[in-house]
Amino acid sequence: MHGSEHKDSEHSTPEPDPRSQQWPRVLFSLAIVGMLVGLMIGRLTTPEPRELQQVQIVEGGLDLWFNEEPKLHGEEVDGTVALLFEAQGKAARGQLEQQGKPVSWRIQKSDGGLLVTLIAARPLHGNWAGAEQEGRWRVQVRLHE
Repeated sequence: MHGSEHKDSEHSTPEPDPRSQQWPRVLFSLAIVGMLVGLMIGRLTTPEPRELQQVQIVEGGLDLWFNEEPKLHGEEVDGTVALLFEAQGKAARGQLEQQGKPVSWRIQKSDGGLLVTLIAARPLHGNWAGAEQEGRWRVQVRLHE
């Protein structure tokens, strides 16, 4: 044995594999295509995030407009009205009048979503209700002493 070249099947060097070396590439390509199709289907079926689109000051409270119905948790804490929405939106603040007296409101981002806080110099109580209107979701927050 003088070397490893293949001559008349006389040496110990294995013969080249006649099978195609393309099979691993085909499997890898199928895996990539399958992953991309799965990502596209997942992207199409993911629901649109809930978003606060508009805040409207009305007599005795606020109207909050969302693109879809958000999950809502509301409480009256130490004379303030606090509403937590599972939604996205921009931080905002302002004032409204309730029976001729100022009430401050603030929207801020929190870990649970958007926190809407209404506070005044006197204890506040509030009622809130949501309903679909004009293809959007409106939450009406009404205040009383």
